[in-house]
Amino acid sequence: MLDPQDLFQITPNLPPLDNPVLVQALEGFSDAGHAARLAREHLLDSLESEVAVTFDVDQLFDYRARRPAMIFATDHWESYEQPVLAIHLVTDGRGTRFLVLTGPEPDVQWERFTRAVQLIVAELGVRRVIGLNAIPMGVPHTRPSSVIAHGSPRELVADYNAWLGTVQVPASAGHLLEFRVAQSGIESMGFAVNVPHYVAQLEYPDAAVTLIECIARAGDLDLPLEALAEAAQSVRTGIDEQVAGSEEVAQVVRALEQQYDSIVAGRTGGLIADGATLPTADEIGAEFERFLARQDPPDTGDWTNPTNNPTNPDAR
Repeated sequence: MLDPQDLFQITPNLPPLDNPVLVQALEGFSDAGHAARLAREHLLDSLESEVAVTFDVDQLFDYRARRPAMIFATDHWESYEQPVLAIHLVTDGRGTRFLVLTGPEPDVQWERFTRAVQLIVAELGVRRVIGLNAIPMGVPHTRPSSVIAHGSPRELVADYNAWLGTVQVPASAGHLLEFRVAQSGIESMGFAVNVPHYVAQLEYPDAAVTLIECIARAGDLDLPLEALAEAAQSVRTGIDEQVAGSEEVAQVVRALEQQYDSIVAGRTGGLIADGATLPTADEIGAEFERFLARQDPPDTGDWTNPTNNPTNPDAR
């Protein structure tokens, strides 16, 4: 392995840190409802922050697989969206400082990257690493957003409902980081919020609210929620209106409500059977799109309007 120390640079003269938590919010893995992105952006936009650590993204990013955008204006190149992988130092409402890892998930050198983060964790005295994800799942939007919580030691997530048993999932750099940090003896945990699969391609701020609440609880932080909560209510109202326009879709939502309530009441198992392979976001999204394609459009015509259809990925 190449020296992981060469992958990053810590900003000199950082303010004092008191055993902060590190929130891992990398881009590129499953992010149904754009919940992790919304949570990440909300933290950085609503709280005071500065860059604490920068990574040499050239060593970790596959430009040909994920070509960054450039703007061509008439006769010249005007801008370039340069990938940035960094750790931000953020201050909460009580003045407590914590860290947020943002940027594209590394395409290569995962082990070297996770080792680099471990060195940063040791250097900055991080006491706990908290990861964020959002996955499409068979849950209704009419119930509180649930999370699949995982951690080491297990006592960290003992108070959370177990929505899954033993399943096989695609690996991610963030999950590997959680695994390796735990192996090193540092507390490590993660939250995957369950997003209704029929809105997985849209912005779903209700799930972002849940992730922020999980971060606040796990990190003992004072984090603002008002703006996200207002957006969540607005989006839910829009989804309710669209579902009401199709009895077929309303039946699906009612069935999901029954399943959700049975799981919460302990009458059935988890959302996915033990030993199963967790489907990817694309697989679940494609299945629901096939279902919708079999339905007759409602008389109101709302679902034919791409800006009103909550299953349309271009609707905003």
